[in-house]
Amino acid sequence: MTVTVLILGAGAIGAFYASRLAQVPNTQISVVCRSNYKAVHERGFQVSSPKYGTKTFVPYRTFASPREAADSKLCWDYVVISTKALAEDDSGILSGLVEDGRTSIVLVQNGLGVELHYAKRFPTTPILSAVTIASAAQISPGIIKHNRWTRISIGPYLPESNGDTSDGLGKRAHESNQKFVQLLKDGGVADAEEYSHAKLQMVRWHKIAINASMNPSAVLSGGSTNNEMSMDPEMYIHLKGVMDEVLATAEKVLETPLPKEFASSEAILKSTQKNTSGSKPSMLLDWEQGKKMELEVILGNPIRIARAKGYEMPRLQTLYALLRRAEEKREHSKSKSSKL
Repeated sequence: MTVTVLILGAGAIGAFYASRLAQVPNTQISVVCRSNYKAVHERGFQVSSPKYGTKTFVPYRTFASPREAADSKLCWDYVVISTKALAEDDSGILSGLVEDGRTSIVLVQNGLGVELHYAKRFPTTPILSAVTIASAAQISPGIIKHNRWTRISIGPYLPESNGDTSDGLGKRAHESNQKFVQLLKDGGVADAEEYSHAKLQMVRWHKIAINASMNPSAVLSGGSTNNEMSMDPEMYIHLKGVMDEVLATAEKVLETPLPKEFASSEAILKSTQKNTSGSKPSMLLDWEQGKKMELEVILGNPIRIARAKGYEMPRLQTLYALLRRAEEKREHSKSKSSKL
């Protein structure tokens, strides 16, 4: 039986995982593209990797928008969202794409609280929450360069039942999660990991410790790379302080200690010091390109979640306040310029 997958947001990460899933027998991978639609529609993707070699991947169908995909009347077992997660409710993009009783939604997005809007709009649909660390870039439309990192952790999103997988939705989400992880493994992603709801949320907090320290700091320090910041003595202290604050808050909010196998702030920074590739964090790239940044899911949501439990995060709140104000001023300036 053929497994059908639709990837929404076929940029570097979405295209990379689409190319891996396409290697699995009896899978049918379609994509929704934006700026790279013309190139992918004509030639497919070319994905180069030191691990997997260079391959051309031609999707079963390439769509220019979610609406076009819905109008195709095709049905999917998995709809994978790998777009940037902003504060707005984007769950409406799945209208007409989710078949109740069949489709599972997979969220491969940064941040905390990214599942909320989808769970509210599709309360009977299994939602799989995924955190990935994959070094990949789209160097030109449809041309993807994958580097050395490929890790993805996935767990069912079941907050209402506290992760219980014995009821109807919980059982379906658990089984769907197992199947999707196995598809990735069959596609050669050896570090695809299956997690429980609770542990996956801890994974999200752990990645927030990295993203919330380095992303805003790269912007506020004038465009520094992660490596440059980790090598600077004062920036090292700052980054470590933010990471430790996030990890300590995660243990309080989730009421569980950080698993021993999760890297400490010192280990994360030591690894960053060894990575001299010069890559820029995503928030810095967005800032330099004049795009909206993922401020709310990376900074705002953790602060609000902690505050609701009675905890404050002063280091994170400072970064959030400064960067949110900077973005607001820039958007206001752009708006004024457009009216001249």
